[in-house]
Amino acid sequence: MSNTHVYKLLTQADWAKAQADGVTATALDAADRYVHLSTRDTAAETARLHYAGQKDVRLLEFAVTDLSPLKWEPSRGGTLFPHLYGALEISRATRSWTLMQDADGVPMLPEDF
Repeated sequence: MSNTHVYKLLTQADWAKAQADGVTATALDAADRYVHLSTRDTAAETARLHYAGQKDVRLLEFAVTDLSPLKWEPSRGGTLFPHLYGALEISRATRSWTLMQDADGVPMLPEDF
């Protein structure tokens, strides 16, 4: 894949837990046994589909080279999504944002994304 960075979206509660534990641990990731990540191209749609109506959604950026074992697997409509089969340490994040909502309550990606 040519993507150099991947992204993790977290609810306010999941972010608080990640800060306490040092790693992300969402219910969906635990159920699927891998960490769901997004690309620059899929992050907005992921925010719209899964985080609408939630305030203070956190977006974390990670360098692909810092994450192993990262696998690219088909998901929505065959689009390849990065999945991490291991712990996602928040200390590895290269950037982080708290997302504002648009008028419909959908988290908006930051201008410097």
